[in-house]
Amino acid sequence: MDILSFNTNQFGGVLVDPLALPEEPRSFRTQLAFSMDEWAAEGYKVAWLELPLEKAPLVPVAAEAGFEFHHANEAYLMMTIQIEPGSHIPPFATHYIGAGAVVLHESKEILVVSERYRMGSGRGPGYKLPGGALHPGEHMVEGVVREVLEETGVHATFESLACFRHWHGYRYGKSDIYFVCRLSAQSYEINRQEEEIAECLWMPLDSFLADPQIGEFNKVIVRAAVESPGLVPGQIQGYGDPNRFEFFLPGGAP
Repeated sequence: MDILSFNTNQFGGVLVDPLALPEEPRSFRTQLAFSMDEWAAEGYKVAWLELPLEKAPLVPVAAEAGFEFHHANEAYLMMTIQIEPGSHIPPFATHYIGAGAVVLHESKEILVVSERYRMGSGRGPGYKLPGGALHPGEHMVEGVVREVLEETGVHATFESLACFRHWHGYRYGKSDIYFVCRLSAQSYEINRQEEEIAECLWMPLDSFLADPQIGEFNKVIVRAAVESPGLVPGQIQGYGDPNRFEFFLPGGAP
């Protein structure tokens, strides 16, 4: 009997090779049981089993063997099992990341939007900051500039990170971090995204802060962006690839 093809990580974990998994559930059941015995005898702590979508018939077999769901995406399902009881299995990603933009124009106006499908049932247009979720692998500087352009058609330059909000119990039981960024407008003409945005306009900053229909949360974060210098993009020399790491520092330097 051959053991399932696998690699290991530095934590004593077994990483089963998804490309070498058998196609037929019966043979997988026998080979998995043999492999589990071998891994336990060799002192491994955790087994990670990545099952591509085309190997979905193997999922019930792994579940019968004691594997549990860890996470999934469009292409695969990850299952895990504690070979050594009590071994730590780190959780999958726990947060969404979004960014809102305080876009200021030299005329002392702020760019605001009213979403077509907004949460809540309050009266009025519900003006808020443009912004949205960051894409996987996208830097915040790039993401918030992109969101502003997509929603409003306004070109803007990132200036600083002003503040953030941490919210638990968000979508699918995950938490959410919403960063508030200050941007300077490089264009004035609006070309709103009609599918998502019902209205978009430049509003005098004083009018925004005095409007009774605008929530206190939005007023507080706008004041934070306007009144404080915030943190600006910077680099720590020798730390790593700037395509993978993004830093926000006082004055942009350590």
